[in-house]
Amino acid sequence: MLNTSTSLFLRLSKLSTKHIVILKDSRICLTTISNRMVDITFKGHGDRYDGITVDSDVEPCQLPAFLKRLQASLEQWKKEKKRTIWFRISLPYASWIPILTENGFKFHNAREHHVTLYRWLSDDEFCNVPPYAHTLLGVGAFVYRENTNEVLVIKERHSPIVTLWKLPGGYLEPGENISDAAVREILEETGIQAEFKSLVTFRHGHKYAFGCSDIYMIAYMVPQTFEIQKCNQEISECIWMKLNEYAEHPEVHENNKEFARHFIDFLNHRKSIVVSYERHPLSKEPICVYSISTIPNKYRTPKMELKPSYKAHIQNRWIDMHMNVRTGYTSFTPRFNFSLRLFFSNDLTLRGHG
Repeated sequence: MLNTSTSLFLRLSKLSTKHIVILKDSRICLTTISNRMVDITFKGHGDRYDGITVDSDVEPCQLPAFLKRLQASLEQWKKEKKRTIWFRISLPYASWIPILTENGFKFHNAREHHVTLYRWLSDDEFCNVPPYAHTLLGVGAFVYRENTNEVLVIKERHSPIVTLWKLPGGYLEPGENISDAAVREILEETGIQAEFKSLVTFRHGHKYAFGCSDIYMIAYMVPQTFEIQKCNQEISECIWMKLNEYAEHPEVHENNKEFARHFIDFLNHRKSIVVSYERHPLSKEPICVYSISTIPNKYRTPKMELKPSYKAHIQNRWIDMHMNVRTGYTSFTPRFNFSLRLFFSNDLTLRGHG
């Protein structure tokens, strides 16, 4: 009887290393025997889009058995009408990648220590898997001293155009809020502690780093300290500069001059984009909600006037538009042209026309 039991035990033990067989009084007591199908397929975890994600660190598999396990899993997932299959593969299991690509998987995204591939299984629907994150997000700031009308400006040490004065700032880290990134970057680059107040404007462009689109937010911040301690590795110069001087400085890029005009406009009207903190209705994760609001003016800064050079620039813009109105849009009346002229010639608050 013992030989028979032992033989049966050996046959059962080949099914899985998780099977526990206890021999007692010449009888076999099976305390746990898993379903063989479960052991030869990947389990993964599901999502709300009827997808499955397999993590190599959670369900490791040696290369000789990987192909059979993958094929069995794909058959099972097709029967279950799964739509998208994701494999998140860490570096120790990079040998899975050629097998996955040979079985219809495509690259989706990669990080320093892992890569994610996917395969669309549904034959009844068009693949609607979104592309990976394609837009970078950065923030710069007008760190503004209202009592002296000065802003904090820098020159980068490793910039292709090292002579230009710029706003301190940088890219957001993964999972970082815009306001937190602004505070961090100002402190890292200049040594100045500053409080985030609002967003004033932003720039959106394409074909930036890694071929991604790029959003550059411009924040309004109030300094809490004033002694500059610049980061020598990144910054060659850092000073407090008069805001009007920065708006017309020859060593400031035209884009940043435009940002300065919008900031002057904000100082005159005190309306900008503020943040409130809410929770997502489904995920319950914290989110930031941005909306237009009025910012209190602590020092009651007097309304800023344009220098004659920029006023002439605005008048030239009016001449161009006036000619377009007269030649291209004959339905407009002289009264409209007169109003347009007043708007451009009297708009001393820099509404972004530049």
